[in-house]
Amino acid sequence: MAASKPPPPPPPPPRTPLQNHPSAPAPSSKAWSTLRSRHPLLPLLLLSSLLTLSSLPSARPPPLPPPLPAPPLAPPLLSPPSPRSPSPRLPVLLGLEIEWGGIRVGGELRRKVEGRIVSVANSVVSGGRGEGDGMEKRVLLRCISLGLVRCGSIGFDCSLLLCLCSALVDEVFPLRALIPMALETPNGDFEAAKEHLESVLFNEAGAVTGAFCNQYAMADDEHKLIAENCIWDYSKGIYLDLRKAVILLRGKGDELIGNLDKIAEAAFLMVVVFAAEVSKQKLNSKLSEQFRPEVAVKILVAFSCIEYLRRVRLPEYTEAVRRAVLTIQENAAFCSLFVESLPPYAELTNQRGSLALEGMRYVWWEDEVQTARVLFWMRVIPTCISLVPASVFGKLVAPTMFLYMHHPNEKVARSSHSVFVAFVSSGKDCEQDDRLALKEKLVFYYVQRSLEAYPGITPFEGLASGVAALVRHLPAGSPAIFFCIHSLVEKATDLCSKALNQDSNLWKRWEGNTEPCKKVLDLLLRLIALVDIQVLPYLLKQLAEFVVQLPKEGQNVLLDEMHAQVAESDDVTRKPVLVSWLQSLSYLCSQKKPTSLRKGDEAKSHDFDGTLQLNQTSSRL
Repeated sequence: MAASKPPPPPPPPPRTPLQNHPSAPAPSSKAWSTLRSRHPLLPLLLLSSLLTLSSLPSARPPPLPPPLPAPPLAPPLLSPPSPRSPSPRLPVLLGLEIEWGGIRVGGELRRKVEGRIVSVANSVVSGGRGEGDGMEKRVLLRCISLGLVRCGSIGFDCSLLLCLCSALVDEVFPLRALIPMALETPNGDFEAAKEHLESVLFNEAGAVTGAFCNQYAMADDEHKLIAENCIWDYSKGIYLDLRKAVILLRGKGDELIGNLDKIAEAAFLMVVVFAAEVSKQKLNSKLSEQFRPEVAVKILVAFSCIEYLRRVRLPEYTEAVRRAVLTIQENAAFCSLFVESLPPYAELTNQRGSLALEGMRYVWWEDEVQTARVLFWMRVIPTCISLVPASVFGKLVAPTMFLYMHHPNEKVARSSHSVFVAFVSSGKDCEQDDRLALKEKLVFYYVQRSLEAYPGITPFEGLASGVAALVRHLPAGSPAIFFCIHSLVEKATDLCSKALNQDSNLWKRWEGNTEPCKKVLDLLLRLIALVDIQVLPYLLKQLAEFVVQLPKEGQNVLLDEMHAQVAESDDVTRKPVLVSWLQSLSYLCSQKKPTSLRKGDEAKSHDFDGTLQLNQTSSRL
């Protein structure tokens, strides 16, 4: 009788999600044996972890009876569990009085388990950093995090706080490890990010964050500061890494960018939830002993670094920003610290230093992560602009403001105009000579830079608000106001000439037209009611010289608009002057043959016969 064939060897046990972690090599049997020998109560501690007993080299324990239904857990703060990777079934929830196999877990046993968890956490915090110890530390961080999530409420211990903080930034949201690995992978072929998205640890990120915030709320000042600095530094780190990833992987790793973006979005929510807790603790009231105004700057800087990841409106985000802004509004030193947090102009326009893109041409307006940070910064600056010294504004704020006025994104360009409006409008009560001198100096460049990109990049609403602010808040005799009026008239002349070359029926469709030339002319007509009475004669003269150059149809259209505007005016000081000016202008338009504005004509406004009459009319004002 032939000998029967020996049975085939049993298949190796399946790899657990923990072993499949993107940035972790598979632990050896020796490592597991060492881990279990050091912590004999590890199976009891980590009933809820991904570390299954089947993966240990020792004999397996007997199978557990079916678990009783567990009470519902609080929903995760960050993202719901993926249906492809459900959380493991839990026979016992530590800390809850549940009967299982005739044994009631709680009371003294609970206290012992909690003490053992703290003991393990202490060993992790104070452990070495060798190769084996590093792997052991990472495994324990993941297991302790999941174990604390399943334990429910547990007393404060500094080692637990530090373990949870390290687990969040290194294990739950390992962007600082994933992004460099992704950039080194050719053609963006990198599956580790996708695998991490499907892991149980990532899907429990909200609960881990909640446990971390609970430990923070009970911590002392020293360990609160350690946790805060860890999260703020993490925010700055992912800002730098995301800049590289978005620029280098654009177009060749869209799926990879999407996976990294999902992890980064969850990390954004973690930072927001933690910052909201910090603001409640340290920015709640000036009378509180825990009030720390310097924390406001750190929160705003951290939020600016992760602004690119903001996709939804969160009440925690809004409340944290509100408390931080209200805090720095009352302290010039902290306001200046926030202003100085933005990278300098040279770094914004050049990739040297924080962003090394060898062999690539860096274009500042294509850097979406940096643009989002600058946009957040420019939204906060107007709220405390009166506390920013003129020297700081001229050195740090003005260059960035003028740079992003030419950003192709209209929302970004409009924010730059808002910063200019806030600065020009500030300091009315106690005007300082250096601040006034800086305002007049910046107006010349503002008008030039705004008009050279209009139409196209400069949003008209931003331009109109900037012009209105400077004519209202600069001294009446300021040369900057006269320069602004002259530049607007020149721009209107150029735009009307181009529009007439493209459409000879422009004036027939003038009502309701949205041509850029009509917008600029409407702005000039609005200035009649805004400029100081000392500037009004110059504005009227410039308008008159422009009107007499127009074709007859154009003259009639503008005269009708100006007559309607004067008729509706209730300004008893300006109205008599405007009525006299309009009568003189109407007479000149009826007597003088108009000068064409079409391209190629060389006639100038000062060549017409009625110049003397216009000067005489202006002199009567």
